[in-house]
Parts: sequence; C-alpha cells; structure tokens
Amino acid sequence: MGGYTLIENAPLVTRNTLRVAAHARLLAEVRDAAKLPELLDFPAVRNGPLLVLGEGSNLLLTKDFDGTVIAMATRGVQVEQDGEVARIAVAAGERWDDFVRWTLGQGFAGLENLILIPGTVGAAPIQNIGAYGTEVAEFIESVEAWDLDERRVVSLDNASCAFAYRNSLFKREPGRYIVTAVRFALRRAHALRLDYAGIREELARMGVDKPAPFHVAEAVVHLRTRKLPDPAVIGNAGSFFKNPVVEAALGESLKHEHSELVAWPGSDGRWKLSAAWLIEAAGFKGCRDGDAGISNRHALVLVNHGHASGAELWTLAQKVIAGVEATFGVRLEPEPVVV
Repeated sequence: MGGYTLIENAPLVTRNTLRVAAHARLLAEVRDAAKLPELLDFPAVRNGPLLVLGEGSNLLLTKDFDGTVIAMATRGVQVEQDGEVARIAVAAGERWDDFVRWTLGQGFAGLENLILIPGTVGAAPIQNIGAYGTEVAEFIESVEAWDLDERRVVSLDNASCAFAYRNSLFKREPGRYIVTAVRFALRRAHALRLDYAGIREELARMGVDKPAPFHVAEAVVHLRTRKLPDPAVIGNAGSFFKNPVVEAALGESLKHEHSELVAWPGSDGRWKLSAAWLIEAAGFKGCRDGDAGISNRHALVLVNHGHASGAELWTLAQKVIAGVEATFGVRLEPEPVVV
C-alpha cells in the first residue's frame, strides 16, 4: 500500500529503547502523512486503540498493545528564510538529534543544548523536551497534526500548543492528535545558555573561552555521554522521572532540612527539585530487582539489564515513587508514556 505498511502481531522490542519484548496487534509504518486518513479509516484501525510511536525513547510498554501502533517514518526538511529568521518545517519522522546537528551545520543557533536527545521531531513538542536550561517550545512556531476528533489537518500555533514543563496540549489530550510536522523559527545569532549543569566548566576543560553554538553542543555531548547510559548498550528511556515542582513552603522546608538538596526557586514562587537528588538520597540509585534497575550512573534513569518485562520495570518505578514520597513528601511523576 502506498505511503504506509501494515504488519500484524508486530514485535516492538526493537522499537522501544527500554527493549521491552511486547507486540502490537497491528503496526502501521507511515511514510506519507497524507495517507493517514485512508489508514485510519480501515475498520481494524478505526475500531481499536491507537498508539503513536517515534523511536520509542519516551515509552514504557507494560504489556502487549491490543490495537494499532502508528510509527511515523515521514522524512523531509523545508527552509524559508525571512530576514534574520529561518522558518524550518520538519517532518515528524525525522530523528531529533540528526535535525539538531543539521541546524548547527547550517549555522542556525538555539537548539545546541538539546543535542543527543533520543527520539523523533514529532515527539519533541508532545513532551516539550528540554535539557541544560533550554526547552524546545521556545523555538517552535507551529505544529501540524491530524486531529482525530475533527478528522482534519490542523496547524496549531505556539500559544495553542499550551506548552509547560515537560507538557503540552498533545500530552493533556492523549489520543486526539497525530503530529505530522513541526515548524521551527531559528536565528543565526542567539544568546547561548551556559549557566546550567556544568556547561561553563566543560567549555573550560575544552579550552574554549569564546564559545559558538557548536562548542556548546560539543560540551553537552560530553556531559550527556558521561552522565547518561547509552540505550545502544543498556535499555533505557533517558530520564524516567520529572523534576517535581512544589509549593514554596514545601521547597523551603525541604531545603532547610536538607541543605544539600539541589533545587531551583521559580519565578512563580514555586520550587523545582532535583528528582535525581531525591532518588539517590532515598537510596535507590544503582538498585536492582531482577533485570529491572536504576542506573548507577544517573538516578533518573530506569534501566533494563537484560530481559526485564515492562511490568517489572513499572513495578520498580512505582517502588521508587513510593520511597521518595515516604521520605520527602514529594510525589514523582514519570516522563515517558506508560502503556
């Protein structure tokens, strides 16, 4: 069939970075977004649940999926120069890290702190991915998506996407939108973000005193490579837990009780706490239950040491959530979609 491929009882172990052995009743790999209406009209697809998949780097499958998994495999990058701003439309199936490296190669600035994040471009706005003091929402002009409720293509501007910390309209209304393309606005000159998580120190180690965006990207690659386990070596989905945001009274109380707590006061009076610090302080860093574990390199990372099932990984994640809540009165939330 032109534009997409259908596979029954499809294995998903190579399509999720936690390497969970699960199956989908039907897998649709979409190469042409214009064919989505036709695909979605098949009775076998229309009458069951849907799960949209990029690289599976933000997903925990706790069981087989009794529905249709839609894997966006669309490709394409289109650039329109408008004075100082480049408006770049990117197909949902493009790899995020490849796109970031392409922007740097073209001389565009802004996304350098978001290098080496696994996943696809289409997944980036859903999670409002962020790292090292930068969130992707800052550079998104609009998102094109298929609206399953209205059965039409919609273009949502930045405000309509309702971006927040690791959140968006697409995450708040799961199952409504299939992102087909993302439109970015990038400049060749953009203020560098250097005051987060050791970037300045890494640049100094590199001998760089006048950094350009590509220097910052290289520094972030060094930092991420040292801190986070490689999904190609051990199954993981990157940061599994969000940094919790708490009311000022609780944040100040915890900081008073634990002077070493890593926390950032926000402009709205609330505090963002380091989930990694909370997990490590509660004694879970490096813990292991069978093949399910928490990385000994970074406490935010849930890892599959071999053949852990999705249910086993989720059980361990829930133990961590309960343990942190019992110790600090703070409830962690997972970053990935748990199905």
